[in-house]
Amino acid sequence: MGMSSGSGEGLTSEINVTPMVDIMLVLLIIFMVVTPLLQSGVTVTLPKGNNPDEDPNITKDNAVVVAIPEAGMYYVGRDLIQGRETLIARLRKDMGVLKPSDPHVVYIKGGVNVPYGEIVTVVDSIREAGFDQIGLVADKKKAGES
Repeated sequence: MGMSSGSGEGLTSEINVTPMVDIMLVLLIIFMVVTPLLQSGVTVTLPKGNNPDEDPNITKDNAVVVAIPEAGMYYVGRDLIQGRETLIARLRKDMGVLKPSDPHVVYIKGGVNVPYGEIVTVVDSIREAGFDQIGLVADKKKAGES
């Protein structure tokens, strides 16, 4: 390796990939541990639509998202909310800390098997809390899905 002196062999170049492999494995492990922690909120099986518009604001840390995975279960972020009055108070608190430059939209993630009446109850609660901008979250249908 390197330059040899006086032996007449010249330069020998060899790539030592062992340190690079070690670094890549450490990075892989770090990303595998950190990635599940990056998900915000509760996992909800979303309904699918043909052309849902993508709103980049929903992925921001300060976005207010109400998740309804099952009938009667309301989550704001990762916190389970019990009752309509508690939901209204929580929405007022979370929306009150937003800056004027932030979008003042409350997003609703309603599960596939959640009755329509539950979604209407949440929309009514959001409006009662004093907010009119509501976003309904849906996934885009993949090619071949019906």
